[in-house]
Amino acid sequence: MAIRKYLDGKNVLVINSGSSSLKYEVYDMPSRTSLGKGTVERIGSDDSFLKQSGWNGTVDLRQPLESHGAALTLMTEALTDSQNGILTTLDEVWGVGHRVVHGGEKYSSSVVIDDEVLAAIEENIELAPLHNPANLTGIQESMRLLPGRLQVAVFDTAFHQTLSPAAFLYGLPRELYEKFRIRRYGFHGTSHRYVSAQAVRFAKRAVENTNVISCHLGNGASITAIQNGRSVDTSMGFTPLEGLLMGTRSGDLDPSIIFYLLERGYSAEELKTLLNKKSGLLGLSGISNDLRDLEEAVERGDRNAIEALDAYAYRVRKFIGAYAANIVKVDILVFTGGIGQFGTRMRERICHRLENLGIVMDYRKNLENGNREGIISKDYSPTTIIVEPTNEELQIAIDTYDLGNVSAT
Repeated sequence: MAIRKYLDGKNVLVINSGSSSLKYEVYDMPSRTSLGKGTVERIGSDDSFLKQSGWNGTVDLRQPLESHGAALTLMTEALTDSQNGILTTLDEVWGVGHRVVHGGEKYSSSVVIDDEVLAAIEENIELAPLHNPANLTGIQESMRLLPGRLQVAVFDTAFHQTLSPAAFLYGLPRELYEKFRIRRYGFHGTSHRYVSAQAVRFAKRAVENTNVISCHLGNGASITAIQNGRSVDTSMGFTPLEGLLMGTRSGDLDPSIIFYLLERGYSAEELKTLLNKKSGLLGLSGISNDLRDLEEAVERGDRNAIEALDAYAYRVRKFIGAYAANIVKVDILVFTGGIGQFGTRMRERICHRLENLGIVMDYRKNLENGNREGIISKDYSPTTIIVEPTNEELQIAIDTYDLGNVSAT
């Protein structure tokens, strides 16, 4: 085994347990150095596999995995692989940070996991039935495999708990909020929190007097207005379906369309699939939900692809304008996510016609920047436009390390 010379801190294992997959990464803290990461795919099938890469090499394992417990056990074996492992033993894991999608109204920040937190995650399964069960299982299996370690929950919804009632209430009878907790929760909070803080730092500004509009644009997409470090509005709502047009999700639409289609024979389940998996860029283009495929189709003159990308940019621009009106001044506009970071042409489409808001892109800088952290606005632009790669895993590691140090004092 190679000698790991540069590390002298505490290792934080970050786990993102999905419905049929598991992602993980190990960070040395406080240096924030990634030692390696891996994924386990197709959990519950006969063709499950693990792929891991790190400072000491790669690990590739293929075997049937019937459960998340089996997947996490395989993860620990890969982490401590005698030839290419990231760690020598599991004793080197100081703390574990878990991505949890929904914390409801209970949590506005990351927390050390105890019985009360586990109960809250379970209680919020009804709000995130596809994600919270897998997140909870990942935590429980991690606690079994790594007993006595610090375990921290980092909620996607927590950052948006600073929204005012004016921003989170829907125009429905209040009893639906009081009885069923129907309100805007917002998602991608960990990403928005990370990139906005990084962008403020990059622009050499103080959080206390900086307003940011953060655009997390990928297959799932959302925009958040951030005032003095606090989320004040966000485009995703009760579920991640609301808001922007996305890769396969419809985003905002007239609710009566649902009733119209129900009357014409669609079932509730068919509509759920239609709106979540068959709409957005895929549905409008009839080609793909991948921006790269659509940009190629645009070059060929494909009308549906052109209209799909124009509609995507129009929706983003519309939200930017609405948020600019509510936070009065916009100091920084951030682009992140697969499309926000890598979609050079899409950033240009979005920023075109925002000049009247004081958001003036330097198209040459935008083209030359590519996908790096950098400023792509004109020097005289009142709003600084920044491309900022997101790193939710690092933010989870930071939260875990910080909470561990607080609890130890």
